[in-house]
Amino acid sequence: MYVVEQYARFANEFRDQAIPAQVLHHAKRAVIDWTAAVVPGAVVAPATLLEKARAEDLDRGGARLMLGRAATARTAALINGSAAHTVEVDDIFKFGIFHPGAPTIAAALAAAQDLGASGEQFLRAVIVGYEISTRIGAAMGRAHYRFWHNTGTVGTFGAAAACAELYQLDATRFAHALATCATFAAGLQQAFRIDSMSKPLHSGHAAEAGLLAAQAAREGVTGSLDVIEGDAGFGRAMSDGPDWHKAVETLGRDFHITQMTFKNHACCGHTFAAIDAAQELQRRLGVAAGQIARVQVGTYSPALDVAGIEHPTSAAEARFSLKYVVATALRHGSVRLAAFEPALMNDPQTRELMQRIDLAVDPELDASFPAQRAARVTLQTTDGRSDTYLQPARKGDPELPLSDTDLDDKYLELVAPVLGESAARDLLARLWSLETSDKVPGR
Repeated sequence: MYVVEQYARFANEFRDQAIPAQVLHHAKRAVIDWTAAVVPGAVVAPATLLEKARAEDLDRGGARLMLGRAATARTAALINGSAAHTVEVDDIFKFGIFHPGAPTIAAALAAAQDLGASGEQFLRAVIVGYEISTRIGAAMGRAHYRFWHNTGTVGTFGAAAACAELYQLDATRFAHALATCATFAAGLQQAFRIDSMSKPLHSGHAAEAGLLAAQAAREGVTGSLDVIEGDAGFGRAMSDGPDWHKAVETLGRDFHITQMTFKNHACCGHTFAAIDAAQELQRRLGVAAGQIARVQVGTYSPALDVAGIEHPTSAAEARFSLKYVVATALRHGSVRLAAFEPALMNDPQTRELMQRIDLAVDPELDASFPAQRAARVTLQTTDGRSDTYLQPARKGDPELPLSDTDLDDKYLELVAPVLGESAARDLLARLWSLETSDKVPGR
């Protein structure tokens, strides 16, 4: 069987099985975390600009934008998928080096709303999308991440799989949905190495393209079933020879949705270990930002490749500036959404502290990426003291997970300012009991 056929067989077999309680719980956590990301992203660009660009597909259709406006399913997937990846608080599957929730859940919600699906059907689709896409991401590995933005490429498979599940496609049409979406997959790293809105658009495109692939397969459109492993296929063209046997062998037994990283800072995830380590050293040494003489950050090379912007001039660049976010954490105590407002971005003391931060690749930590996302930080004080701390994982990683209470707090911090406290809490309660609902939010 081709790879896409093996994934399709898993989805069809899982359809008739009860969802394990732990898997169901983690699926709800993923949806809550996605909601925490999409709501604040819905009121800023590019989502607000996409509403203008796709006006002909709004105020009609069976799906909804996150704040309630009617939309066609494809446009809802595009705009919600982009919004979910805008403020950089969406989930991560570290082994696949991508954010599965932003495109997968955006597409699944649009399709579920359009179909009138139940909460349980929606959650099952989210699980299927995560299980298939995370394995493709892990197989494609670090070689893929050198040039490609995995959330745009691998995320397309998550969206297609989730929608194919909601459409109840048989194994043949499900496989063709995956085959078709493979040739839609796109997203270049270079697109966000300087200021641009392209990065969240990658997620939105993945959501829309995956949904389209599933819709097309439902009507009988076929794809090349060997597109994953073929000589000129996805794996060979965009990686260095993935092990596709390994990418399917634990399907249905080891559920990756239980291994998500939920972000604790509102910026690039590659910066988190350094932020956590710097804050731990600041607590140990008991110093304010003005008492710090030097900060040395050692981490893995992709962290510097992706988040090495030296002099950020916009919020988008600042989220990918390791120096900026570490300095902000030391100066203000956190890296939340306010860190990317003009007042904090232009804080002269933060900018001055950035000049005292040195970045370097730590060979040991680089060798452990992507399985481990670590940083080794040394902090020197103006009175001559010095300490070093190794942060072996990021707070929010499976090894140091956010609790359900932590996740609720994150959600309320991000959602309540947009929806209002009462509406945010009502929606949160609904999400925690989603499996018992006969419809999904927005319907």
